[in-house]
Amino acid sequence: MDKLIDFEVLLAYVQKLVSWFNVNVLNLATLIQGGIVLGLLVLSWGLGIVTQRLVLRRWPSIEQGAGVWLRLKLTLLKLIPPVFSFLLIGFTLGIAKALDLSHGLFVLGENLLGAWIVIRLASFLFLSRFFGRLFALVAWSAAALNTLGFLDDIVDFLDSASFSVGGSDITTLSFLKALVLMFVLYRGGMALAEAIEVQLSKVSELTPSARVLFGKLMRIVTLVAIVIIALSSVGINLTALAVFSGAVGVGVGFGLQKVAANLISGFILLMDKSIKPGDVVEVGTVYGYITSLRARFVSVLTRDGKEILIPNEDLITNQVVNWSFSDTNVRLKVPVGISYDADPRVAMELMTDAATGHDRVQAFPKPVCRLMGFGDSSVDLELRVWIRDPQNGIVNVKSDLLLAIWDRFQENGIEIPYPQRDLHIRSGMVLPSEK
Repeated sequence: MDKLIDFEVLLAYVQKLVSWFNVNVLNLATLIQGGIVLGLLVLSWGLGIVTQRLVLRRWPSIEQGAGVWLRLKLTLLKLIPPVFSFLLIGFTLGIAKALDLSHGLFVLGENLLGAWIVIRLASFLFLSRFFGRLFALVAWSAAALNTLGFLDDIVDFLDSASFSVGGSDITTLSFLKALVLMFVLYRGGMALAEAIEVQLSKVSELTPSARVLFGKLMRIVTLVAIVIIALSSVGINLTALAVFSGAVGVGVGFGLQKVAANLISGFILLMDKSIKPGDVVEVGTVYGYITSLRARFVSVLTRDGKEILIPNEDLITNQVVNWSFSDTNVRLKVPVGISYDADPRVAMELMTDAATGHDRVQAFPKPVCRLMGFGDSSVDLELRVWIRDPQNGIVNVKSDLLLAIWDRFQENGIEIPYPQRDLHIRSGMVLPSEK
């Protein structure tokens, strides 16, 4: 702990800060400049807000659009108040210099506002609002410390505090630099991986599974490279991490075995091409089409609009019905029972005619109707039809066909019987009431 934080050095920095504050802040000239700067900020901010409203009233389409262009327009709109502040304080600074007046606080305000404007312009490039604001806060704090003359002292302090990892001494400054480097490489690497995935999606020679597999491999390689570069930048000997990697292996074997199983199962599914995005699958009670393959799970969108996340391991170990594995053509069976008094040939013809009139039923193979058996209460028929878009639903097709069959049976007097039972009483038996 003593090596990580040198309290004598820290105390010296605190004393230096207190001394600077007493000399540069607690005096009449600085207080007067502070009041002027505060008044200029209030005035410029009010003018900036009025200007923003006038711009939006004159060009309401500024808030429309999407992507980088929209973020740039909104960023420029939000920068109107600080730009006014920058101009007013700069004008005041010029007057103070011309009159040979004290102007240290004006210089500080001018530098901080200029740095803020530049940082805001740069931070709009971040897709995430959180990371954009974090970058702006860190960069502006560094600019403020540099203007006040404290940045070098803080850098020296961070460089003096160190800790040991794997036999290598790492300073706090080098650790923070590694974090910044890792963040920048991660953002750039993920952007590159997404761009490559977009290009892969345009290659018609690759199957959907191959596109997803190459995209995942690209992301994994990028992450591994980022970690290696970041660790190497702080001087960590990668061979010293062998013990750590062994501990990670033990953790995977016990606590993370399900996660590891899902990750490995995901690669197996991609390589054997058993399922792919767009396939219509049935897993247990879940029926829908696959929208995406992730590292840990598969997303299945059901006909109810629900998105079910199924772990990859379940698709490996359990039975999966893939309605569109090699062909999207699917045969549906619609069982119907008719009365023994009806003519089964007429009923079969009516059922086939009902199927022919449905827009989702294929003309080839053509619909057929079969007599499946003689049941206890009905003659059992079965209509068999083919469709080629199971992702649009199966139950709705069966419902339409049953309604069409019902209408045709009603028009032609064909009865769909209720269950019937015949009761035979043997002669000579004495009923209990007759005893």
